[in-house]
Amino acid sequence: MENYTQTRADFILLGLFPQTRIGLFLFIVIILIFLIAMFGNLSMILLIFLDTHLHTPMYFLLSQLSLIDLNYISTIVPKMAYDYLSGNKSISFIGCGVQSFFFMALAGGEGLLLASMAYDRYVAICSPLHYSIRMSKRVCVLMITGSWILGSVNSCAHTIYAFGIPYCRSRAINHFFCDVPTMLTLACVDTRVYEYTVFVSTTFLLVFPFTGIACSYSRVLHAICRMQSTEGRKKAYSTCSTHLTVVTFYYAPFAYTYLRPRSFRSPTDDKVLAVFYTILTPMLNPIIYSLRNKEVMGALRRVIQKVCLVKM
Repeated sequence: MENYTQTRADFILLGLFPQTRIGLFLFIVIILIFLIAMFGNLSMILLIFLDTHLHTPMYFLLSQLSLIDLNYISTIVPKMAYDYLSGNKSISFIGCGVQSFFFMALAGGEGLLLASMAYDRYVAICSPLHYSIRMSKRVCVLMITGSWILGSVNSCAHTIYAFGIPYCRSRAINHFFCDVPTMLTLACVDTRVYEYTVFVSTTFLLVFPFTGIACSYSRVLHAICRMQSTEGRKKAYSTCSTHLTVVTFYYAPFAYTYLRPRSFRSPTDDKVLAVFYTILTPMLNPIIYSLRNKEVMGALRRVIQKVCLVKM
């Protein structure tokens, strides 16, 4: 039987890229995606802040989504890039705990925020006369605050447990970040009960919000089909299809990863799926919302014109 090591010994992140030409190519691609995600999300936040036409509940929620994505990808990629370039894959006990906490807090917060955005679209299309009341500034603030708080509380509970149990002599985490379910395979204690709590919290933060989103959009699609205005129907469908695309890219790989029993999981599958919800989704969100949204493109033109006038 393996002996226990010191509780605060460093961990080793085995990483995502092999030390080959293919690994170097994938590394460069990930860095480019990271830069696009940083630029895209920062641009969305600034654009929504600067243009008064976008000071609506929908874009207020969207700015928070960009803020979460900005922090989300920054929690994962810089450390992964440093490990690959330096060849030093170790991460301190405290550093691993901090990374794990922010990852779970931001992931949970984004899941709840996407549900809030679905509710916003439901009210806008199905109850337009009550929109200003049901989606007031106070309601938006409560939705955003609740998403951050619930995500942080859930993350805090998991982090305290995961970093309070003893680990065996092997400290190698077969992942590119400190993922709690992957870390549990190194534990020297029976974690089956805790794995059940992971399943429950994932159900609460992913399955329930996704169910709410599905119910909202079933009502929305029904309302769209009954619209008499072709232009209104196209606009509503475009907005909803955009949000559904974001939801699919985020929820599907996340749920498939964390709702499977350990016996059905493999490190390779987990790492590939994690790329979708930790790296690709933060990049795709601002692209999807900007390129398919006339209001955002119009706001971008207005901001550029203002900047050019100021320079002149």
